[in-house]
Amino acid sequence: MLTFCGFLSDGAGITASTLGVKFLIDNALPPLLAELLVTAGLDAVHVRTYNMQAASDEAVLARALAEDRAVISADTDFGAILANQAASRPSFVLFRDPNLLAASDYAAALIPALTLLEPELVSGCVAVFRNGRLRVRKLPLA
Repeated sequence: MLTFCGFLSDGAGITASTLGVKFLIDNALPPLLAELLVTAGLDAVHVRTYNMQAASDEAVLARALAEDRAVISADTDFGAILANQAASRPSFVLFRDPNLLAASDYAAALIPALTLLEPELVSGCVAVFRNGRLRVRKLPLA
């Protein structure tokens, strides 16, 4: 397990052309987060774009897997499903930090961390932002 103490502060140089990770934002987070990530040059889409706002977590994971996207959510159920399935993909980013309230807060936490987090997301992981820390566990979860 990797642990990064404190959120990283410099996301300079991250663009869609340099980052090999695409994102699917779950309905537990605002659609504006996807827009902010796209503005930052990342490939991100919110489930509402697919009219999947009422879809099951399994359906969201299946869509993410089919499109090779990492799921971003504040819903812990995705981690439990990945563990139960012993799945190695898709990666999952979980926000459990009570200090992150707005879409811009989530983007400000995620974007700078991507330079270190990308290899883990590409290989399959669960990344958890909580209390100013980022913890990463490789998939499949044991």
